[in-house]
Amino acid sequence: MSDTKNKTVKFKIKRQITPDSEAYWEEFEVPWKPSLNIVTLLMAQHENPTTTSGHKTTPATYDANCLEEVCGSCTMIVNGKVRQACTALVDKLEQPITIEPMRKFPVVRDLKVDRQRMFESLKWVEGWIPIDNTAPIGKGPNISPEKQEFAYNLSRCMTCGSCLESCPQWSADESFIGPQAIAQAVLFNTHPTGKAKESDRVEALINNGLNVCGNAQNCAAVCPKEVDLVAAISEANWQATKHVTKKFFGVR
Repeated sequence: MSDTKNKTVKFKIKRQITPDSEAYWEEFEVPWKPSLNIVTLLMAQHENPTTTSGHKTTPATYDANCLEEVCGSCTMIVNGKVRQACTALVDKLEQPITIEPMRKFPVVRDLKVDRQRMFESLKWVEGWIPIDNTAPIGKGPNISPEKQEFAYNLSRCMTCGSCLESCPQWSADESFIGPQAIAQAVLFNTHPTGKAKESDRVEALINNGLNVCGNAQNCAAVCPKEVDLVAAISEANWQATKHVTKKFFGVR
């Protein structure tokens, strides 16, 4: 009992005050409690922003919302691995725990990064179902259970950025659109109503580096929602092949 009472958690946070300033590390130590995760460590640092050397510092800036691995906002690098801070349990991590912002996105401050390009990519592929109005139009088309299962898996994407962080072909300032947007384009091309914009979505993928994917499959390995990104990229390439062939032969 006494061992548990005196138990602590040591962790290091990579700090960066402005987007252009130098990054540096600060180390902290807080009392251990059952079921701690990375977000609760950061909350403890907020309550007492004092380093292990006794230096008074500022609360670390970070993003977090649902705390249930649903929103994707708390993505960061923990002990060198990109993951969700809310489900990274302290008792399963080696100490001192290192907490860093994602490296492939511009840092805003500390652990908070600018993910704007992810959301812009959804605009490029028109990641939504277009509708003309909200009036009742009767029963929609039937969708096979197999297609429903495939679509449901892709719909689990929470735009967290883990796949982009791990992808060797993707960076915030290059042309490859990345697995996240590719999968969402395939998702909405799978929907019977969404197919009306299939050509536009496929054209957007082709123009934004679909062929750059090197099939490393890192994206699927780190996806916290187990989205089948490899299958989605394969389907996108098949859709692109059909699209280019039709254009070559003048088929509408």
